[in-house]
Amino acid sequence: MSPEPTKFLLGEEAIPTHWVNLLPDLPGPPLPPLSPGTLQPAGPDDLSGIFPPGLIAQEVSMEPEVEVPEAVREAYGLWRPTPLFRARRLEAALDTPARIYYKYEGVSPAGSHKPNTAIPQAYENAQAGMERLCTETGAGQWGSSLAYACQMFGLGCEVFMVGSSYDSKPYRRSMMEVWGASVHRSPSDRTNGGRAQAEFTTGSLGIAISEAVEVAAGDPACNYALGSVLNHVMLHQTVIGQEAIAQMELAGDEPDVIVGCVGGGSNFAGMAFPYVRRVLRGEAEIRFVAAEPAACPTLTRGVYSYDYGDTVGLTPLMPMYTLGHDFVPPSMHAGGLRYHGDSPMLSGLVHAGVVEARAYRQNDTFAAALQFARTEGLIPAPEPAHAIRAVIEEAEAAREAGEERVILFNLCGHGHFDLPAYEDYLAGRLEDPEFSEQEMTAALERLPAGVPAIA
Repeated sequence: MSPEPTKFLLGEEAIPTHWVNLLPDLPGPPLPPLSPGTLQPAGPDDLSGIFPPGLIAQEVSMEPEVEVPEAVREAYGLWRPTPLFRARRLEAALDTPARIYYKYEGVSPAGSHKPNTAIPQAYENAQAGMERLCTETGAGQWGSSLAYACQMFGLGCEVFMVGSSYDSKPYRRSMMEVWGASVHRSPSDRTNGGRAQAEFTTGSLGIAISEAVEVAAGDPACNYALGSVLNHVMLHQTVIGQEAIAQMELAGDEPDVIVGCVGGGSNFAGMAFPYVRRVLRGEAEIRFVAAEPAACPTLTRGVYSYDYGDTVGLTPLMPMYTLGHDFVPPSMHAGGLRYHGDSPMLSGLVHAGVVEARAYRQNDTFAAALQFARTEGLIPAPEPAHAIRAVIEEAEAAREAGEERVILFNLCGHGHFDLPAYEDYLAGRLEDPEFSEQEMTAALERLPAGVPAIA
């Protein structure tokens, strides 16, 4: 047996007691969200119709750290801390001098990183006396995580699932129903927003968000929950990076580059933001790479502007990279990355040059996922397969340069419910969905008028 360890583990006492809030460290003045009705800066009153006071306070907090409630930390103990692995077999297959580490979030009950925020969101809503939560989900990781969290805190759960994923991932739907959620295909005929978007049969996260927000806004006993994009979601996910810092110390290494896949930004923020804070404070030198799908290239091809977070225009407008709120990305297997916008905090970091964004085609990401599965054993979800593609790119660059490089990434979930996609890839049936420049241009021409320009 090799004397060199492969995995680095922490005890439950190492579960973080506070979340890292990057907002006060971001470069430049903070850009507020705008009310959809007035286009003026949105305040707590603009959010109180669909969010509980505890989450609103976290959303706008300028404290560098926010305490994790004890009930949330106790719930985290069911699967946290998650393991950190050294990818020695992948390194050998690539013949690279790079050292590759990955944090594996697939050990959670829902099989992804999403319970890290689902648990505190359900907790705060239960504390506020809500009876149920309504949300959207792309590939199903977020919907199943919220269903699980609602079950833990005695809340009902209603989920609008993007149509293409509803059809291709039936067992994610079953998982949500096992935990007591009701699941609807989006666009649906249950909401005005869904009926208005019925022509887009594959659906999108923007459409599903519109449906969920509409339901929550019309029911005083129901609130809305979002699994990515917003500040409080980024906040909750920082348990990942904080644990990784401690585990990398156990490994005796410090990352040179950190990689994460990006749809709305929660997975990337979870791993990267605790490290980004160190870089912004001059305490470390690390590169950050955000990997997204070429079929939905928000960070690499979008514009930095105020835009709605949903398709219909019910949510506050956020400063972010966007492809246009009514842009409907083509159907692809990484359903969790089919979002027209992105986290305002992550968008600001990309705009400031702190984070580099790269886009990858679907077949290239599945080739990387297969190489990872055949060396490391774990079958990754299609979303983190984009990060793995970037990791392999970095490792190959280190080999060509003849230099050591420490690479860290977050394997945010397993691909056990994505095996039909792997079957398509192995059979040569997997397509590379085409990004429509024409449709994006048309959508960008419909960006809200009268909003402030972002420098």
